[in-house]
Formats: sequence, structure tokens, C-alpha cells
Amino acid sequence: MKVEKIIKNKKQFLDLLLLADEQENMIDRYLPGGDLFALYDDDLKSVCVVVPINSETCELKNIATYEKYQSKGYGRALINFISAFYRNNFRTMLVGTGEAPRILAFYEGCGFEKSHRVRNFFTDNYDHPVFDEDIQLVDMIYLKKDLQE
Repeated sequence: MKVEKIIKNKKQFLDLLLLADEQENMIDRYLPGGDLFALYDDDLKSVCVVVPINSETCELKNIATYEKYQSKGYGRALINFISAFYRNNFRTMLVGTGEAPRILAFYEGCGFEKSHRVRNFFTDNYDHPVFDEDIQLVDMIYLKKDLQE
């Protein structure tokens, strides 16, 4: 397994990024200024995008694994990699997600804890209703992870 930081042609990974954020213009808000990482295990399995928020905090804006490779540890391996990668540069990593129990449990299992909520994020920022696990996403739930531990 290897993780590569992608510098050029980040949009080549759009199909995978759209699995986690289904509206391209939302991805276009953070992809140009974000660090894109791709995890390979023979072939491409997962990608993620991390953006700096301020001098102490970065945010995991997108993490996606091809469906046929989900639940095999690739997402967790990528989070472990980026947590170590950013440990010397930031104190805290944030991630925002919808209120889907499976995804919240995944992030909590990766060492994140609930931080705060942004009300109506999905209804205010997407041009269509967004669903996950048959649940309509309305609020953005933010979780945080201490990178210094």
C-alpha cells in the first residue's frame, strides 16, 4: 500500500471525489487549494483532500473509497497517513459530514470526536436534496481530532 500526494491534474480523480461530495461545484471550492492524496494498493483505492483553515487547524474536506473496496481499511489507512503527515504543521484536524450513523461511527473509530454543527448546511449549499443511508442530510456535523496525541 502506498499513498501519493497529487500535485497536478487533481480533477482526474473527480469520479472518486463525487462519491463523497456529489456536487462538482462544491468540490471546485476546495480542490484547487487543497492537498490531494491518493492511496494505491496495486490500483487506486481511495483519495482525500485536506485544506488548511488557519495556522493550527486543517480540514479533511473529502475522503472517498471505491465502493468495491469499502470496509477493507483503506479509508482508515488514509486517515492515519494524513494525521501523521500533518502532525508537525497543525494541532487539530476537522472533518464535516452529514448525520449518517455509519459515517459518524467511522470517523469516531478513526479518533475524531464531535465538535459542532452547522445548521442547514446541505439544504443551503446544494442544489438538490442530499441523502446518505436513506437519510436526508440537513446539518453538517463537524468532528475534530487532536493531531498532537
